Amino acid sequence: MIKKLMLIIAALLWMQGVAQAWTHHASKRTASKAFAAVVTHVTDGDTIWVRVASEEQAIDVRIQGIDAPEICQDYGKTAQAALARKVLHQTVSVSSKARDKYGRMVAKVTIGGEDVGAWLVENGHAWSNHYHQSLGTYGVQETTARQAVRGLWASSSPMEPKIFRKKTKCHK
Repeated sequence: MIKKLMLIIAALLWMQGVAQAWTHHASKRTASKAFAAVVTHVTDGDTIWVRVASEEQAIDVRIQGIDAPEICQDYGKTAQAALARKVLHQTVSVSSKARDKYGRMVAKVTIGGEDVGAWLVENGHAWSNHYHQSLGTYGVQETTARQAVRGLWASSSPMEPKIFRKKTKCHK
């Protein structure tokens, strides 16, 4: 009888722990959907690190809907510098979409209500992510930048980062 009672108590305690862990995980997941944070580092033209005031550790964020040149690619450092001038040490809003294969948070990032991804593409610092026949989320902005020969479009032969990554290993 005592063994059964001990097993029941152990099972109840285990279930309580699982429930608490799930509640904590769900609240963190919900909290990470949209939040304000300060940009602490700009890795390249489409990746930033942000710190939420209540957190000690910075979060790696990949800006959703764009693809900027790699640092080792033509225009890569220029794209990084443009993004840094725009957001470094500034408070941004981050709306989480998912995580990529590298574990980075993929999110829409805005500053003062302005969509940072749209700004980067419209100023010729990044491509809109292309999907099959679609120009992607920022196709209109990319077309505008191409026609105005802004940023990377001033180059005689800009290479889309996804093609560049297939041809070289410098980005690894």
